[in-house]
Amino acid sequence: MATKSDPNSKLIAENRRARFDYAIESDIEAGILLQGSEVKSLRQGGANIAESYASVEGGELWLINGYIAPYLQARTWGHDERRRRKLLVSRKELSRLWNATAREGMTIVPIAMYFNDRGIVKLKLGVARGKKLADKRATEAKRDWDREKSRLLKQSLR
Repeated sequence: MATKSDPNSKLIAENRRARFDYAIESDIEAGILLQGSEVKSLRQGGANIAESYASVEGGELWLINGYIAPYLQARTWGHDERRRRKLLVSRKELSRLWNATAREGMTIVPIAMYFNDRGIVKLKLGVARGKKLADKRATEAKRDWDREKSRLLKQSLR
C-alpha cells in the first residue's frame, strides 16, 4: 500500500550543489527561529539556501546568509532577507557539531529547507568535508558512467 503524502510537508529550498562541492558524512534536522512574515514568505516558496552555511558561535548554532524573500503584505513589519537566523538543536548535537567544525575542520552545510508533517519549518544540515577538484571530477565521471550504463541496459533489453 502506498503511503499518503501529507499536504503540510513540502520542500521549500534545496542546496543541490552541496553534494557536489562537499563529501557529506552525516546529517541532522534542525528547527529554525523565524518571524511571521518569513513563514508566510516560505509558504509562497521564496527561499534560497545555496550560498548559506551554518556556524557555531557563542554556544549557539546560526544559519548565515540564507535568503528568504520579503513578504509583500508585511511591508511595515517585514524582515531582513539575509539576516542571521538561530537554529535549534539539542545540546548533544550542538557539541558534536562544534567538535566537528573546530577540531576536525568540517563544515556545516544546509542541504534542504522544508515543512515537516506538522507544518513546521525544518532545515536539514550536513556535516561535510570539502571536496578537492579531483574528487569532483571522479564524482562526475562516476555519475556519467552510471548514466551510460543504464542507457546501455535499456537498449539491450529492447
